Amino acid sequence: MTLHENTKSIVPSDNSAVIEQTAANDTNGHKDTNDHKDTDVTVSDNGINLATIFEPYFRPDENTIVCGALDDEKVVALAAAGVELVLNLQPDDELSFDERAAVERAGMHYEQLPISGTQDLKQLKILAFDNILRQYHGKKTAMHCGSGNRVGAAMALRAGWLRGRKMDTAMERGRSHGLTKLAEEVRNRLLVPR
Repeated sequence: MTLHENTKSIVPSDNSAVIEQTAANDTNGHKDTNDHKDTDVTVSDNGINLATIFEPYFRPDENTIVCGALDDEKVVALAAAGVELVLNLQPDDELSFDERAAVERAGMHYEQLPISGTQDLKQLKILAFDNILRQYHGKKTAMHCGSGNRVGAAMALRAGWLRGRKMDTAMERGRSHGLTKLAEEVRNRLLVPR
């Protein structure tokens, strides 16, 4: 069984309607405006509707996927969807399997930058986060932690501290990448000049 065939087996059968609709839209050049976002994501993900596989799931742009913790099946789905890099912000003690081995076996690059909690939301960690993203710029990337919250925090701090974005812009960048419970902590850290 190929990697793509294996992934199809874990995708719920109701995706066939989305894939068929996508094919119909491609044929006649018309897209139903109600399905615009889901259709675009399906097309760019090799026919796989990742929103049905991942919870939580954030899609801030076409090349960026933010999700919660992975398992073997989710790694296979990401590879089949064309992901080139998996960036894991979970420390080893939060992982339930050998994620690096699974990701590399699936043919993707793997980077791990553990952020255990607020104590790790420091400028040096955000600089390391930025270095990884710059190294793989333009690659289709899946970033994850347990819920996406730490990814969102790192993105907001990167936008504010390293990109000089205003508070509202940095916070919105974080929210689009999964920032929720750490929002107040991130806001407080952004208030401190770096």
